[in-house]
Amino acid sequence: LALDDTAAAWLADKGYDPVYGARPLKRVIQKDLVDPIARKLLAGEIEDGSVIAVSAGAEGLEIGKARVH
Repeated sequence: LALDDTAAAWLADKGYDPVYGARPLKRVIQKDLVDPIARKLLAGEIEDGSVIAVSAGAEGLEIGKARVH
């Protein structure tokens, strides 16, 4: 997984709550990163041994095409 600075900043922003601190971060990572990657794996869009590029865009996290190593 190759997470660029924009994606890391997006996760930090969405995963932080002034009342709860970073507790919501786990849910944000699951919903916006892990679940979409799992769907791509199941659909065959990501191959075994791939590096997945993640960045942030206007609509949220963008999971890029994988590179096979």
